[in-house]
Amino acid sequence: MAKHKIYAVVSGRAPGLYDEWFGAEGAEAQVKGLPNAIYKSFQSRAEAEAWYRERAGRAPTNIRIRRAEEPGEDYFGLHREALAAGKVVVYTDGGAMVNPGVGGYGAVLLHHDKRKELSGGFARTTNNRMELMACIAALQLLKKPATIVLFSDSSYVVNGIAKGWAQRWRANGWQRVEGGKPEPVKNADLWALLLEECERHTVQFVQVKGHAGATENERCHELASAAMGRANLPADAGFAG
Repeated sequence: MAKHKIYAVVSGRAPGLYDEWFGAEGAEAQVKGLPNAIYKSFQSRAEAEAWYRERAGRAPTNIRIRRAEEPGEDYFGLHREALAAGKVVVYTDGGAMVNPGVGGYGAVLLHHDKRKELSGGFARTTNNRMELMACIAALQLLKKPATIVLFSDSSYVVNGIAKGWAQRWRANGWQRVEGGKPEPVKNADLWALLLEECERHTVQFVQVKGHAGATENERCHELASAAMGRANLPADAGFAG
């Protein structure tokens, strides 16, 4: 079966990405009758987003894609609906060159037509700490309580919050049972900070596939990787390894 086309409109009435050509909310309505309109169709969302970023110099924030390219993975449908509802959309990523080693994190925050990117790094840390730190830094940036949809490719982070693991660890004095014996929870300092932010805001965590063509997830990876290359990175005070 042929893939459904994705239309990228860089210059038009409402620039963005569309999965329909016809109709009032389709790509045609954004460019018809405009002699200087800039648009192009693609076979995949990833290609459309890459071309949009190249031509516009930024990632698209107006994403009107209702169809998932893979069953059950309509991240951009949820992304679009969250923005339309006035929610803050956050993407995060983090990692380390070796684990443990030099690490970095990146985040993208979207709200209506506003966009904010942030990143940071440490001289020695771990993948999981950077995944957590990306979420914490993004949520801390929001000065007022907000309703947020946060996309992360880390099952460690998403499951830790969505399945209530972190809340139980905190209730148990940051101890967990492993092999029948209690042991300290790793990264308890960051889990505590993340729980504080989740209680200040209303946050829905959504896991996405890493490096699977989601533009903002890829952008977070770029930000995290760039942060690792900075000179004189600080020590990660909470990392004891």
